Amino acid sequence: MNLSIKPSKRSALKALLAAASLALLPLVSQAADPSTPDGLIRQLSIETLEAVKADKAIQAGDTAKIVTLVDTKVMPHVNFQRMTSSAVGRFWRQATPEQQKRLQDEFKTLLVRTYAGALSQVKDQTIALKPLRASAEDTEVVVKTEVRGKGDPIQLDYRLEKAGAVWKIYDVNVLGIWLADQYRNSFAQEIGANGIDGLIKALADKNQKAATGAKS
Repeated sequence: MNLSIKPSKRSALKALLAAASLALLPLVSQAADPSTPDGLIRQLSIETLEAVKADKAIQAGDTAKIVTLVDTKVMPHVNFQRMTSSAVGRFWRQATPEQQKRLQDEFKTLLVRTYAGALSQVKDQTIALKPLRASAEDTEVVVKTEVRGKGDPIQLDYRLEKAGAVWKIYDVNVLGIWLADQYRNSFAQEIGANGIDGLIKALADKNQKAATGAKS
């Protein structure tokens, strides 16, 4: 069984990831404070946009460079263990520590390449951060933003958690659809058919195919 998603859900997931990449294009230019959740989102936007503007190869669609950019700029600010466990759902606790690590590694590779593919399509869209509704004591918040370009604005929200003094992203929502939820059903089907090792293999095969296609 492959990790196919129904056409309607596939379109929604594609839109979700494409819109998520648009968050790298800031509408405002105030100084960012990464110690706050909305400041972190703003900082990622500014730094990534500057990197894209400074690299002609990225602007031309160089997949390897885009992947490297996403992996170095964005992914260190993502809690992949929490995101992966949420996507795997109830089966996460059944996985051994080694299986959990492999699931996390393969899921990260999948998202990095998908996110990079969406980023390569970004043109003139901008993003506006909405006022953060949270107290200083909160350790989990939702940063709400709006992607603006041609057509209607796109809702884009982030779930972030605070560990010590650091904020990390653990889910992304576009038009009411959370990323982890989009993968949970297909992951559960794969595990039901072929077990946790079957899901790991399916993810690894998908990533290998994507990597081979990028090199060709």
